[in-house]
Amino acid sequence: MADPPLRTLVVEDDPVAADAHALYVNRVEGFTVTAVAHTAADARRALDRAGVDLVLLDLYLPDGHGLQLIRGMRAAGHRADVIAVTSARDLAMVREGVSLGIVQYVLKPFTFATLRDRLERYAEFRGGPAGEAASQDEVDEALAALRTPRPAALPKGLSAPTLQAVTTALRTADDGLTATEAGDLCGTSRITARRYLEHLVDQGRADRSPRYGQVGRPELHYRWRPA
Repeated sequence: MADPPLRTLVVEDDPVAADAHALYVNRVEGFTVTAVAHTAADARRALDRAGVDLVLLDLYLPDGHGLQLIRGMRAAGHRADVIAVTSARDLAMVREGVSLGIVQYVLKPFTFATLRDRLERYAEFRGGPAGEAASQDEVDEALAALRTPRPAALPKGLSAPTLQAVTTALRTADDGLTATEAGDLCGTSRITARRYLEHLVDQGRADRSPRYGQVGRPELHYRWRPA
């Protein structure tokens, strides 16, 4: 008999993002969204109404910080695990979140593939063998399900080193870059650079807009998207 799906509460103040996150979760086998909350108060009510196994939590909420919500959850006896979905990159906050029971961090913006990987690894961790570990290796293996995410596969024809080079060039360009400029900086052709820039746009990590010159067709201009 199959295990029941893991009941997931999505907490996100942006309604559009909340709907997207809920859609993502429901697409992953073994998970189901039981409620969506846009505030910490809504999340507390949802936790009190129904059983929740996992909280997909935005840390910045209009009526309080996500870490405060987790403290309240623990004080009220709610033992659901938490995956933080956030733009916060403060490592001190990350360490504090781990101490409160956050099992994974997913940085915004992210793709479905990234969240699916984290959820599948969490399910693997939850579904591991019970009882006592026979060795240190078994303990390490259980924790590795959470701590070693699989790298997302790149589209065919793209390489990780070149993607890193283009990403670095774009992030450090205050005024953004065209494909020609990115190619010159990274030692690739304009066409190759454009493929990587378009990949960053598809991943939600860059923005694209036309830049009009004196004559001819506008040239596409790319900027790194702030968190």
